[in-house]
Amino acid sequence: MPRKKEGRAANGKSSIYWSDSDERWHGRVTVGVKDNGDPDRRHVSSKDPEVVEKKVTDLEKMRDEGSVEKAGASWTVERWLDYWLNDISVLSTTENGWDAYYYAVKHLSAGVGKHRLKRLRANHLEALYRKMLAGGARAGTVHQVHRTIRTALNEAVNREFISKNPAKIAKAPAPDDDEVEPFTNDEIRRLFSTARQYRNSTRWVIAIALGLRQGEALGLKWSDVNFQEQKIRVRRTRLRPKYKHGCAGSCGRKQPGFCPQKINTRPDTKDTKSKAGRRTIGLPAPLVAELTRHRAEQDAERAEAGELWNGEGWIFLDELGHKIQLRTDWSHWKELLAKAGVRDARLHDARHTAATVLLELGVNHRAAQGVMGWSNSAMAARYQHLTDPIRQAIADQVAGHLWDEPTALGLPEEPPNAG
Repeated sequence: MPRKKEGRAANGKSSIYWSDSDERWHGRVTVGVKDNGDPDRRHVSSKDPEVVEKKVTDLEKMRDEGSVEKAGASWTVERWLDYWLNDISVLSTTENGWDAYYYAVKHLSAGVGKHRLKRLRANHLEALYRKMLAGGARAGTVHQVHRTIRTALNEAVNREFISKNPAKIAKAPAPDDDEVEPFTNDEIRRLFSTARQYRNSTRWVIAIALGLRQGEALGLKWSDVNFQEQKIRVRRTRLRPKYKHGCAGSCGRKQPGFCPQKINTRPDTKDTKSKAGRRTIGLPAPLVAELTRHRAEQDAERAEAGELWNGEGWIFLDELGHKIQLRTDWSHWKELLAKAGVRDARLHDARHTAATVLLELGVNHRAAQGVMGWSNSAMAARYQHLTDPIRQAIADQVAGHLWDEPTALGLPEEPPNAG
């Protein structure tokens, strides 16, 4: 290879040259543009000209494929996930969605965080998934971790920090297929009957009859109810608190939620921003009666509490008018199930029950989507379940459509005489 004088090729072309100052071969390749607009020109060197030539060729190939790491971005997986979580996703993700990402990122940082971002491979992720399963994690948890890294790496591809997303290749376990069993009509009546013996019984009637999410139900105000027209507006949701230490770390508690001086960094409520979430629901007449009774009981409590009352117009409050916390609400639900003698179930299963009731009643998907606040009709497959009454109703319809009478099947109208 002929020696070239020290210098740079014109028009951004690659160059290979000899430098007398350090007695080495050097190569320079323009791979793009820096954030400030300057050409991003990479440098390699060696005493062997063939080594330099190969490095230049490799850089040119990576440039053409779009796989050159951006200048100044020496990302590890852990560093990228932290940046993506706290600087990118926080701008467009709901508080509850961000929480799910947060816990998934903890698993990812511990399992694959030390890898260079551009060197992360699908087998690294699959090894983490196997380790989590072996450690007792549920398949649904592992799948959430997989969805999180796939989303985070998609953003890294969009920003040209990596050229391909290895999470699209990695195989993750299928999420848990635990079939939700909606409450039967008998269980619903027992829950309603037992709930009426305690405060805020209407809370659980609304949960099962309307299928409101927990935050939506606790975010209801009396101003949202139109008693005359028998309808209710859903327009805000209560948020789970997110705490930080208020003691500058001196309490010794690792989790800020246990800090005696903890500070909630989130607002208590937020408006329901999505078009699907903002909705008006018609109220069944018995539920209007329940709400009327509940308001009268609350008025009596307000009068008894006098100056101690802290009410702000919320429908569901404690004896002194304070908002009910989400964890307390969950505890009350579990107590209700036990007192009613009904099997243990998630609070969210009440929402599944409400959706399934709409299916049993033959409410079309578009109308059910509006009542439930689903963003798309595909959510029906997750929330509406084929119960035994629905299966029997379908069978009866098929029988009525295909056969006029039982003997058409070739069956006797009465069982044969065994004697």
